[in-house]
Amino acid sequence: MKRDFSAVKRIVIKVGTSSLTYPNGKLNLHRIDRLSRDLCDLENQGKEVVLVSSGAIAAGVNRLHLPKKPDYVSGRQAMACVGQSALMEIYNKCFADYGYNAGQLLLTKVVFDNPEMKQNFQNTIDEMMHYNVIPVINENDSISVDEIKLGDNDNLSSLVARLVNADLLILLSDIDGVYDKDPKEHDDAKLISTVTDLENGVKCEANAKASLLGTGGIYTKITACTNAAKAGIDAVVANSQNLNVIYDILEGQKVGTYFVGAKK
Repeated sequence: MKRDFSAVKRIVIKVGTSSLTYPNGKLNLHRIDRLSRDLCDLENQGKEVVLVSSGAIAAGVNRLHLPKKPDYVSGRQAMACVGQSALMEIYNKCFADYGYNAGQLLLTKVVFDNPEMKQNFQNTIDEMMHYNVIPVINENDSISVDEIKLGDNDNLSSLVARLVNADLLILLSDIDGVYDKDPKEHDDAKLISTVTDLENGVKCEANAKASLLGTGGIYTKITACTNAAKAGIDAVVANSQNLNVIYDILEGQKVGTYFVGAKK
C-alpha cells in the first residue's frame, strides 16, 4: 500500500528512553539535538508537532551519577523529579538553538478520565501551538501510582494523538517496526510493513521484552497504534537509530510498520 502523508498537518511523535540514551545509560545528546532540530524544521514547514518524550528517570539517574535506576517505586519517582527538569533543560536549549520554545505537560490518567481536565488540556495544546510552542509531554512519574498511572508512553502518545485530533502518530524506538516474531530470538523473523486489519490484531509474538532502560515493549506499541488507527489516525512504528527517519516516513518511504488509519 502506498503511503501518502503529504496532507499531514498535526503530528504526535513519541520517543522512547532507549532512543535518547546510549547502551550505558548516558544521555545521547547528539540524537536529542537532531530530534529537536527535525521537530523545529517541521514547524518551519507549517506542521504542528507534539512530542511525547520518555527519559525522565534515565536523566535523573544521569544527573545524580547513579550506576542504574532504583528498583523500587519511590526511588524511581525521585529520579523522575530530578530528571524531568534536567531533560527539559536540554530540550529548551536545543529548541532555542533552532528558534523555538518548549512547553512541558505532565499527565496522569485522571486528565483523560475527567471531561473538564481533558478539555483544559486540549485548550492548552491549541494555545501552545498558536504561539509556536512545541509541547513536550510525559507521564507524571513523580506522583503516578497504579490507580492514576497510564502505564507507558506508547499508550500516552496514542491517547494524546486522539485528544488533539492528530493526523499522524509516530512511535520511535530501538526496533525497526513490528515483526511476526521477536527478531532478537528468531533469525527468520519478518518485518510487517503494513497493518490494515485492525479488528483481528497483528499476528506476532506479543511478549517481546522491553529494554532495560525503558518500560514499553512491542505489545504496547501494537496496542497504541491500533487504537490510534481505529480513531482514524495513521500510525508508524520505526527505528530512531536512523536519524533521518521522520523525514523518511513523511516522504512516504516504506520505513517501519504502518498502521493504516480507519476512514473517519
